[in-house]
Amino acid sequence: MEELGLADIEAFIAVARARGFRGAALQGNVSASALSAALRRLESRLGVRLLNRTTRSVTPTEAGQRLLDRLAPLIGDIGGALDSINAYRDSPTGTLRLNVPSIVARHVLPPIATRFLKAHPGITLDVITDDAFVDMLAAGCDAGIRYEERVERDMIAMPIGPRTQRFVAAASPSYLAERGRPAKPQDLVNHACIRHRFPSGVIAAWEFERRGKTVRIRPDGPLLASTIEMEVEAAVAGLGIIHTFEEFLQPQLESGALEPVLEDWCQGFTGPLLYYPSRTHMPAPLRAFVDFIRNEGTQQGDGEVRRTK
Repeated sequence: MEELGLADIEAFIAVARARGFRGAALQGNVSASALSAALRRLESRLGVRLLNRTTRSVTPTEAGQRLLDRLAPLIGDIGGALDSINAYRDSPTGTLRLNVPSIVARHVLPPIATRFLKAHPGITLDVITDDAFVDMLAAGCDAGIRYEERVERDMIAMPIGPRTQRFVAAASPSYLAERGRPAKPQDLVNHACIRHRFPSGVIAAWEFERRGKTVRIRPDGPLLASTIEMEVEAAVAGLGIIHTFEEFLQPQLESGALEPVLEDWCQGFTGPLLYYPSRTHMPAPLRAFVDFIRNEGTQQGDGEVRRTK
């Protein structure tokens, strides 16, 4: 049998885990065509089909799944062996791949990433922005950042970025002049509201809280979108009330383009968490990042907690 290439094997594992060439290409920073060529070479050398491909999905064949089950741990051991060389360097090298939601990618991670990369010039930070609930490891990432209720079970988690955040509701002065200002969350059913759809298709209810009382509202309105830029623009234009992370609206609130409403009902919540599976055999770039975040949070007494439920 012709000698097998490690790169082709890694391409097969990436595509099989991502269940598609496009997803694997995005995670590995390579082209889908390059992955497809690698898989064709591997299947040709082995003389067996490894993946079933359709226009909608890519799934391992029985032979492909068996190969994946045997190879994945071996590839991990090879990566760990190569990564152990980092112990002999003054500063670790390699790639750290993080899966984070858009609010974190835009308003939490940038200053942290800048400080971290300046401290560790040999590390490449690969940030995948995804608002869906994902299996971080199956997506080929070293760690993820999510909010507490979305952190996967049996993961080690630690605070990163702001310790508390909140959602705010806001509308343009022109809208409020025309439609009035809601006095309580229940009033929103009589207002035009700008809603957000998550990648999963879920349209979340709006939650408000005051003195231990929580009110959930499912409002209606002229716009339903999956991009915050469109939603903010619509609110500024006077189309309705928006309800989202305060950070997304901060420039418009400061300029007066939007005015807060229901301020005494603003819901606060715990800030984001960095989470990962274990400190055992941790890749050097991830270890460096965890240590960096821990050191930054030392003054606030932050530490690791294993999520069990």
